[in-house]
Amino acid sequence: MDSLREILGVPDLDDELLRHALTHRSYAFEHPGVLHNERLEFLGDSVLGLVVTDTLFRKHPDLPEGQLAKLRAAVVSAKALGEIARTRLHLGQHILLGRGEETTGGRNKTSILSDTVEAVLGAIYVQFGIERSAEVIHRVFDDAIEAAADLGAALDWKTSLQEICADHDFGPPAYVLEGTGPDHDKVFTADVVMGERRYTGGHGRSKKEAEQMVAEIAWRALKAELEPDASPATQA
Repeated sequence: MDSLREILGVPDLDDELLRHALTHRSYAFEHPGVLHNERLEFLGDSVLGLVVTDTLFRKHPDLPEGQLAKLRAAVVSAKALGEIARTRLHLGQHILLGRGEETTGGRNKTSILSDTVEAVLGAIYVQFGIERSAEVIHRVFDDAIEAAADLGAALDWKTSLQEICADHDFGPPAYVLEGTGPDHDKVFTADVVMGERRYTGGHGRSKKEAEQMVAEIAWRALKAELEPDASPATQA
C-alpha cells in the first residue's frame, strides 16, 4: 500500500486505518469481526463534497448556483471517481474483496471504486483533519476540477436533454428503467421517451448512470437532427 500512500501524498497514513478504508463489505462478510468501509465512505463523501464545492465557489465567482452544482456533480460523480480510481490511484489492486466480487470483476466496478475513493478520503480526514484532506483532494482532483468547466452539455446530460426538449417543444423526457441480476450485481438499462421519439442504449450499475447514458444518446441525436452541419466536438 506504500505506492497508494505516495500517490495520495500521505506516506504517514496509518496502516490499520487505510486497510479499513480498502475493505469492501463482501470481504468483511467472509471474515467475521473485520469492519467494512461504508462508514468511512459516508464521511469521505461529505469531505470531498465540501472541498470541491469550496474550490468551485471561489474559482468561479460569477457562476450561478445551478451551474456550480453541475460542475460539482461532474467532479464527484461515481463515474468521475471511478475513472480517477483507475487512472490516477490504481486503486483496484488494493481493495479487499470477497470471493464473489473478486470473480465477477469487482476490482474494476465503478460503484466499488468510487465508494472506496470516498472511504480513503474519510480515513485521511479521521487521522489528519480537514486541512490535510483538502491538500490530498487538490492533489488528486484539481485536473478534474479544471476540466469540468469545459464539459458543456456533458456536465449533466439529463438537464441538457430537458433543456433542448423545452426549447423545441419535444415534450418532457420520460425514462423507462429495467434492472436485471441479483441485488449485489444488478445492471440497469434505460430508454428515454419524448412524445413519439424513443431512444435506447442506456446501461449502468445504477439507475442514474443508465439514465445519464441514454440522455446523452438522445441529446446527441437531437442535436445532430437540429444542427446537421455541426461537428461532434461543437455539439458537445
